[in-house]
Amino acid sequence: MFENDGNKLIRKTIDELPLTPESRILDIGSGPGTLAIPLSEIVTHITAVEPSEGMLNALKERIAEDGINNIDCVNKRWEDIETGADIESSYDIVIASYSLGMPDIREAIRKMEEVSSKYVCLYWFAGDASWDINYKALWPALHGTEYYPSPKCNVLYNVLYDMGIYPNMTVFPFEHIHRFSSEGDAVEHFKSYYKVSEENQVEILRNYLKDHLEIDNNSVILRAMNTRVKLWWEKGDLNYGN
Repeated sequence: MFENDGNKLIRKTIDELPLTPESRILDIGSGPGTLAIPLSEIVTHITAVEPSEGMLNALKERIAEDGINNIDCVNKRWEDIETGADIESSYDIVIASYSLGMPDIREAIRKMEEVSSKYVCLYWFAGDASWDINYKALWPALHGTEYYPSPKCNVLYNVLYDMGIYPNMTVFPFEHIHRFSSEGDAVEHFKSYYKVSEENQVEILRNYLKDHLEIDNNSVILRAMNTRVKLWWEKGDLNYGN
């Protein structure tokens, strides 16, 4: 579980978007509505695209509970979306917030460009994320193979550059904290993350966490520091190349 630092990140993200009350937003990889729900109070319309049925159901529950009437939900992968059929053909701002795991990122960005009338905002990571560090340390011991992290913002920037897009970039560190009632709860929480099932794997995970957990009053915490990156551009701006 996370402390409220996540709420600060959400607020920072929203505050930095070029929003108006008339804005129409496309939120790619919306999850349970992390951005879509608070954005619905500010803008005219949001289309939330999310491939996970569970995540989208959580968003729909929030929409029903809060009586929100300006969010459309689409349960598809971005690469399977048909413009004009699944979603509308034009949005003021297209957002992909930590949801860039598409197999063909160039084509994914091309489609984002196609449906954006003003801005595209992408959020990703620079350098090894906290989980990359943990996976690199644990995966060989748990599964006997090396762990290979996903591409980071340098690859994303190069793709954009090759497309003639020269984005603005903001880099910011961000800490979030996992808090648990006990060491045992922490082990149970992370077992599924690392595909732990055998007892010897549980011991490897427990010993690793012992070295990284901190005592904080009546709970234990695991700090996670990541460097996050916002890349954004305005269509027709000087930073945009044809």
